[in-house]
Amino acid sequence: MKNTLRPAVAADRDGIIALYKKVARISGGLARAEDEITIEYVDGFMTEAAHNGVHFVMENEASGAIIGDIHCSKPGLKCFDHMLSDLTIAVDPDYQGQGIGKTLFMGVLDEVRENRKDILRVELLTGETNKRALAFYEGIGFTIEGRMPGRYRKPNGVLDADIPMAWMNPNFRA
Repeated sequence: MKNTLRPAVAADRDGIIALYKKVARISGGLARAEDEITIEYVDGFMTEAAHNGVHFVMENEASGAIIGDIHCSKPGLKCFDHMLSDLTIAVDPDYQGQGIGKTLFMGVLDEVRENRKDILRVELLTGETNKRALAFYEGIGFTIEGRMPGRYRKPNGVLDADIPMAWMNPNFRA
């Protein structure tokens, strides 16, 4: 089965919604709960990424289903115009462990490195207890920049620290 990484397009919206709802159903899948995955939410990040960010999907060619999504965008203030943040990634649980997340991330980082010399930083947050994610992000070049205790409430009510991480574009030009 072949999967294709490509830029997201408006016609992907329903597939992205279905993907996010499926991922939100698994523990630790997304910060958003399934009922928080709305048309307005997805339209919002798709519009932002289309105008001032990066947005890729992984499409399963056999079924046409969107099985992975990653997006990030500029925060909107001039003083932060050199960074992409609000990074979110979702991979269909049936396809996890097959390198799709890494391919999605490398798509974003390659796009920034090769075509977005205006971007110095790509930022993300992850929970401190999500050791697998922390190791993954560090393995692809993100560095830990701090710790925000009690910032994130897990579905079971337990508070976790958020860990801010960033990847720096070696081809940035101010």
